[in-house]
Order: sequence, then C-alpha cells, then structure tokens
Amino acid sequence: MTLRIFEIIFPIFAIVFVGMFYGKRYLPDMSLPNRLNMDVFIPALLFGVLIRQAENAGLYVNLAIGAALVTIISGVLAWPVAKLLKIDPKTFCPPMMFGNSGNMGLPLTVMAFGEEAFPASIVVFLVSTFLHISLGSYLLDRRSHILQQLFSPMVLAVIAAILVSVTDFQISETVMKPIDMLGEICIPLMLFALGVRLADVDLSEWHLGLISGILAPVIGIVTVLIALPFIEMTKMQQGVLFMFGALPPAVMNFMFAEHYDQEPARVAAIVLIANAFSLISIPLALVYALPKFG
Repeated sequence: MTLRIFEIIFPIFAIVFVGMFYGKRYLPDMSLPNRLNMDVFIPALLFGVLIRQAENAGLYVNLAIGAALVTIISGVLAWPVAKLLKIDPKTFCPPMMFGNSGNMGLPLTVMAFGEEAFPASIVVFLVSTFLHISLGSYLLDRRSHILQQLFSPMVLAVIAAILVSVTDFQISETVMKPIDMLGEICIPLMLFALGVRLADVDLSEWHLGLISGILAPVIGIVTVLIALPFIEMTKMQQGVLFMFGALPPAVMNFMFAEHYDQEPARVAAIVLIANAFSLISIPLALVYALPKFG
C-alpha cells in the first residue's frame, strides 16, 4: 500500500517541486503559459476527451450531479466555519468549494484508479471549472453574469464537442492528433505552474493557510460521504469523487481573488500553504480510498 501511494503521488509532486525550484531561482512570469493553458491546452483536452467518450456520456450524468452537489454543499458547510473563524466568507468559501481538480485532480485520479478513470475525472473537472467561472464569479461580484461565461474557450470547446457528437460528424484521426497533442500539454504545465506559485508562499498568513489546508479536505470528504448514499455511481466514479473532495484549493481561487480584489494576499496563503499541506492530506486520503474504491 505504501509503495502504491508513493508511485501515485511521486510523479505529481516531482513536477511541482521542479516548478518550485525553477520559480525560486528564475522568478518566471507564468501569466502567458497560464493563459495558454486556459485558452488552448485545456479546451483541446476537453474537446478530445469528450469526442472520444461521447457514446458513454450518459454513464456520467449522476457523477456530474454529484460533483455539482459536493461543490455547492461544501460552500454551505464552509460559510458558518468562516463566520466562526471571523474570516470574510467571500475569502474563505470559494477555496473550500473549488478544489485543485485540474493540475492535481486529473493526474492523481488516473494514477490511483487507472486510465479508465480519466473520463470520469474530466467530468468532475468540467463541472467544477464551469461552477467556478460562473457561480464563483457571482459569489465574488454579484454584478457578474453567468451567461457571459458561455463564451470562455473551455465552455466553447465542450459545446463544440457536443455539437459534433449529436450530428454524428466524423473528425479524422489526422485532425484529432494535433488536438490531442495540445491537450497533453496541459496537465504537466498545470503542475509546473502550481510549483512556481508555491515558490511565492506568504508565510505571514501561515496560520490561516494551515487551518485551510486541514479544513479543505475535511469539508470536501465529509460532503462526499454525505452525498454518496443518495447518488447511484460505479465504484470507480465514487473513488474519483472522493479524491476530488480531498483536494486542496485550486490555484484559480487566487486569480479570481486578485481580479475581484477580494483579499488576494489571504487567499494566496490559503491556496499555496493548503497545497503544500496536501503532501500529508493526499496520502491519508489514498489510504482510505484505495482499499474501498480501487
């Protein structure tokens, strides 16, 4: 068991540590690579996976519902905790709701449950991402319009994949190959970018980051365990949802906080230190998940 957990988490954290080392030494500006990931590489990944898994789309409806419920219920549970800790809920709740489902969740679940878990991981990632750019924006700024998010490259990629699937339009492998190659860039780049971000941890808010690092997986896992008995899913899908509940906050929370001027320094501490703490929380979650869902 210990060896398997090491084999799962080592490739993920190895790339993160490379990013940390490079970020500390060279202080790279990751804004362009991150923008390319959001606008090109992740949409390519989503399009390619959805095209190839179109015939199985109905198998993931309950999983998508479960992911949405877990995200929303996590926010509900986090709200009184924020009040108790005397933290602005708009600062604390989004990181508790929106986990690192891209640069950590995707490789983690595939390493834990095999390649067959990848489509399920993509579904949870897609639901989480859409809720983040829509509901998350609305939580931080009530003037934000959810419909505006329909024009983001990731959502447009999903819509394009759905249109291709329902019209039975066949895309040749010659065309799909470069799309797949672009999509393969996104996960390693996400992990590297996360490492660069971790190199800038603000230790002045370490206590808030540590509390969040403990509470984020606790709230997520409790929410998943509450939801599982009420949603019919395969064992593998349950495992994927469980591991997504155990994830630390997404780096995108910091980007949103910076954009909406919602205590970005505190959100950075929550995100960055909580991700560092996942070196402890993720192996503990795997100890439970592998025998039960693997």
